[in-house]
Amino acid sequence: MQVILLQRVAKLGQMGDVVSVKQGYARNFLLPQGKALRANESNIKSFEGRKAQLEAQNLETKAEAEALFEKLDGQSFVIIRSASDAGALYGSVTTRDAADVATAEGFTVDRGQVVLHKPIKDLGLHTVSVVMHPEVTASIVINVARSTEEAELQAAGKSIQELAAEAEAEAEFEIAELFDEMGAANEDGEDMGRD
Repeated sequence: MQVILLQRVAKLGQMGDVVSVKQGYARNFLLPQGKALRANESNIKSFEGRKAQLEAQNLETKAEAEALFEKLDGQSFVIIRSASDAGALYGSVTTRDAADVATAEGFTVDRGQVVLHKPIKDLGLHTVSVVMHPEVTASIVINVARSTEEAELQAAGKSIQELAAEAEAEAEFEIAELFDEMGAANEDGEDMGRD
């Protein structure tokens, strides 16, 4: 099916391009979202008449997106979730979760704007893209942790595995110290019994 793009669409074309797409993609995504029109003679004429208006609208929304980009790009947001000792989440962090936490911090982000490069199913720092305009994409960091203290440690650069290893090493050291003290006390008791 031939369509005229009313805005830039990633991996498809720029505004005003006449492209060939599958019917389902056009019917279910491009046309209902207002991103394209069917490429027939009347729509081509209509587009030519509205082209200047559409370009002005595009520049305006792009300017707004760039202003938001300056504030949002590089921001870090904390999401608290329950997880196993190994750091695997019971469930996953979704685009809705990322959008909700950004919105709670005062940014206007819709879940349709959030792009997860891979599913977030473990604790740690995850980079997520936010598409604010077809030509403006910001990157944010989602810090998934079991508590705010753990999130602060992760933000400082420590991973869950490092924290678990440190806690285990500390516990082993305390146990070894306890056995050393018990052994020393036992030897003192034996020495006193011989007198």
